[in-house]
Amino acid sequence: MNHIRALPNYLVQRFQGWKATTYQDNKAWYRRLAASGQHPRAMVISCCDSRVHVTSIFGADEGEFFIHRNIAGLVPPHNPDGEYHGTSATVEYAVMSLGVAHIVVLGHSNCGGVKGCLDMCSGHAPELLEKTSFVGRWMDILRPGYQRIAGLPPELQQPALEREAVLVSLENLMTFPFIKAAVEDDRLTLHGLWTDTGEGELQQFDPAKGGFVPV
Repeated sequence: MNHIRALPNYLVQRFQGWKATTYQDNKAWYRRLAASGQHPRAMVISCCDSRVHVTSIFGADEGEFFIHRNIAGLVPPHNPDGEYHGTSATVEYAVMSLGVAHIVVLGHSNCGGVKGCLDMCSGHAPELLEKTSFVGRWMDILRPGYQRIAGLPPELQQPALEREAVLVSLENLMTFPFIKAAVEDDRLTLHGLWTDTGEGELQQFDPAKGGFVPV
């Protein structure tokens, strides 16, 4: 393990500042969280883009959300093949072990992963078609969404595909038997959101209107 290095100084300083202020002011709360375990009411599946800050958007405290982040915030379809499935494992744990009441899928503007899928599917990113591309194979999940927006004018395709990423993930969630059962028994609700990081806007999918509307 000789390749491991110490934290950069700016992170050490930020930690020490947090420990001396936020932690010290709320020590009892942090110790209570540690002792009692986590009991989040909602799971949030979002992109790992550094500009997407789920807890800030909703003003959440520690312990409120069970958060999973990946490229483009995608959920693959149910596929119990014995291989490695980080997102599927996280969803299973949230529903079966934590008993969350809500799963929120959050997409966002200017998503690099969605842009990669758009480029790949339109023939402008051949490197993502390689079998060795982890990003490309992950973005294959979004191909059904691309087929639905391929006929739009080019300038509308990216924002449309960002919203399709949310819908594809919601569709795939319902292929998990334990999620389907929980939804049908009213123990779990699914929600689709899209946020404009530059404008601070939030939209949610409205099934009655067949599209995303402002929150």
